[in-house]
Amino acid sequence: MMTAMEVIAFKRKPSRPAPRGTTGALGWLRAQLFYSWWSTVLTLAVGYLLVSLLMDLYSWGIADAVWKADSHRECLDESPHGACWAGINTWFGSFLYGRYPASERWRVDFAFTILLLWLIPLWMGRVRAKPTIAISVILIFPFLGSYLLSGGDRGWFLLVMVPLGIAVFVMIWLHVALCLCTQHSLASWLGQRAGLQGKDDKLQIRVVVIACTVLTAITAALLSDWSVVGVKTNLWGGLFVTFLVAGVGVAVSLPGGILLALARRSRMPFMRACVIAYIEVVRSVPLITVLFFAVTMTPLFLPPDMALNKLVLVLTAVSLFSAAYMAEVVRGGLQAIPLGQIEAAQSIGLGYWPMMRLIVLPQALRHMIPNIASQYIGLLKDTTVISIVGLYDFLLMLRVPAQNPVWIGWHIEPFVFGGAVYFFLCLAISRYSRVLEQRGNSVARAGIKPR
Repeated sequence: MMTAMEVIAFKRKPSRPAPRGTTGALGWLRAQLFYSWWSTVLTLAVGYLLVSLLMDLYSWGIADAVWKADSHRECLDESPHGACWAGINTWFGSFLYGRYPASERWRVDFAFTILLLWLIPLWMGRVRAKPTIAISVILIFPFLGSYLLSGGDRGWFLLVMVPLGIAVFVMIWLHVALCLCTQHSLASWLGQRAGLQGKDDKLQIRVVVIACTVLTAITAALLSDWSVVGVKTNLWGGLFVTFLVAGVGVAVSLPGGILLALARRSRMPFMRACVIAYIEVVRSVPLITVLFFAVTMTPLFLPPDMALNKLVLVLTAVSLFSAAYMAEVVRGGLQAIPLGQIEAAQSIGLGYWPMMRLIVLPQALRHMIPNIASQYIGLLKDTTVISIVGLYDFLLMLRVPAQNPVWIGWHIEPFVFGGAVYFFLCLAISRYSRVLEQRGNSVARAGIKPR
C-alpha cells in the first residue's frame, strides 16, 4: 500500500515546463503571462482594462482637475468632468482639527509634538531604561496632553500633574543626552554627583525621584499663573480625534489584553470564569453596540448630578472592546511557548511574575507581532464608527463640506483624500510591524548561535 506522502506525490500535477527563451526580463514575462494562447488573451484583456482605468483616473484626478477655486460651483464651471481638489486646501484645517478654534490649534500640534518627542527615545538603540520611559508615557503624559487640549482652570490635581509631566519630559531628554554622549544613565550620573557610585541601585533611584520632585516644584512655581483657554470636547474633531481614540485604544488594549489573557489562564476558577464571560460577551457584539451602551445606557446607572463626558465614555468603550480582542491574540501567543520554557524557568527558582516578564512574554510577543499589527490596523479603521454617536472624527468631517452651501454636492474628493490617508496610515503600521518582526527573528537567531 502507498503511504500518505506517496499518494500526495502521485496526485500532484507535474510542473509546467518553462518555454524556450525564458532568460532575462522578456523571458520572465513570456513565462509568466504569455505561455499559452488563453493566458495571452487574458493578459491583454486585463492590461487593457488597467490602462483604461489609469487613463480615466489621470484625466479626472490630474489633467482635468481644478486646484484653485473658492466654491464647488467654480470647479464645475471650470472643469465639469475633473476633480475639485481646491476644496481640500480650503477644508484641510477642518479635516485635521474638526471644529477646534483656529487660534488654539497650536495646542494640538504642541501636544502631539511632545508625545512624539517622548516616544523617540524608545527607538534609540543606546538609550537605557526604555520600559520606564514607556510607562511614563502611559501614566503621566495623558494629564499633560489632556490639559493642553482641553485647557480651562486647573484643579489641585492638574496643578501637580502638569508640572510633573514637564519635569519628567525634561529629565527623560537629559537621560537621553547622557546615554548618547557619556553612555551613562541619568540615575548613575546623579548617583556619581551624590557620591553613591558603586552602591545600591535603589539609592540612585531615590536620587532621581528627589531631583524630579525638585524640578516639579520649580516648574509649578514658574507656571503658577499660566493657563490656556478652555475648549469643550464637542468642538474636537477631525484626524486628531481619530488619532486620540486609536492611540488610547492601542495604549490600553495591549497591557489590558495581557492581563486578561493571564487571568484566563489562571488556576482560580472564579477569576477565570469572569474573564471568559467578559471576553466572550464583548467579542460577540459589534463595536457600535458597545458604543451605544456606553453613551446612552451608562448615564442611566449614574446619579442624576453626575454627567460624564461623551468622549471619555467612547474612549473607555473602545479600550475595553479592543482589550477583549487583544486578550485572545495574547493567549494564542502564550500557547505557542513550549512547556519546557516554563519548566526551565521554574527550575531555576523564578516566580510567576518574573517568569512571565523575563521568559514567557518576550517570546510570546515576538510571535504575536503580525496579529497585534492586524488588531491595531482594525482598531484604526474601526474608529470611524464613533461618528454614529455624534463625535466629529475624520470620517464625519469629510462629510461636512457637502452640507455647506458654498461646497454643496462636493462628495467624491473628500472621501478619496480620506481613503488615501487611511491607506498610508495602515501601510505605515504594517511596514513597521514587519520591521519589528524581522528584528525579533534576527535576535532570536542570534540567541541560539553556539558560543
